[in-house]
Amino acid sequence: MEKLPKAGVPAITLIIIIVIILAKSAVTIGSGEAGVLYRTFDGGVVTEEPALGEGFHFVAPWNKVIVYEVRQQELFEKMRVLSSNGLEIQIDASVWYKPVTAELGRLHQEKGQNYLERIIQPAIRSAARSVVGQYTPEQLYSSKRDAIQEEIYAETKKIVEPQYVQLNEVLVRDVTLPATIKDAIERKLNQEQESLEYEFRLVTASKEAERQIIEAKGKADANRILSASLTDKILQDKGIEATIKLSESNNSKVVVIGSGDSGLPLILGNN
Repeated sequence: MEKLPKAGVPAITLIIIIVIILAKSAVTIGSGEAGVLYRTFDGGVVTEEPALGEGFHFVAPWNKVIVYEVRQQELFEKMRVLSSNGLEIQIDASVWYKPVTAELGRLHQEKGQNYLERIIQPAIRSAARSVVGQYTPEQLYSSKRDAIQEEIYAETKKIVEPQYVQLNEVLVRDVTLPATIKDAIERKLNQEQESLEYEFRLVTASKEAERQIIEAKGKADANRILSASLTDKILQDKGIEATIKLSESNNSKVVVIGSGDSGLPLILGNN
């Protein structure tokens, strides 16, 4: 094997060094990511400049780039908290969050890449304890589930947003009560429902009775007014009108045989 020329060894060494420098200087930021630049000999973490965006970047080989995911992420939490009367409640919640890209350098400098454990988890747990502790198990089981979701979101947001984290949503997926408490609440709710149905039936029956009384009273008043208005003269006139109509009918045979006690003729007829 032929030896390399003496001038070739330094050239090859230089090429290798250049390749290594280029490899260490080239940084690719993927989709949905951003990079924090750390300058080893110039102040450390860069906080006053924007984070490195997606794509290919050249940095000095002695500097470093710390890559963060800046897309929305989801945290699942199962938390055991106490209600207002001291009973243990399990809350299953999801937290949607993302780092604030414009403040990524400060987030890295002050909290680090494990900001999830340092900021978000303690915040959601603290907020859940604070909010749930204001309600009874009955309220949590029935009418207040949407309310506690909104309140936990608001409380968590107040904690995390000053620390360079954007909170998008908190979703309470399930509220689990002790089995004995849950059964007692369900029995109570069933009894309340039955009571409401019974009261509704009573009110309906009462209104129907009132309607019938008013209707009967109206008919009685009408009959009384009608009876008071039917004098002998009116009855006689009505009888004459009926006699005339009967006599004019083509299908009737009329026989007048005198008069009755009222002075009207007695009429016998058939069809």
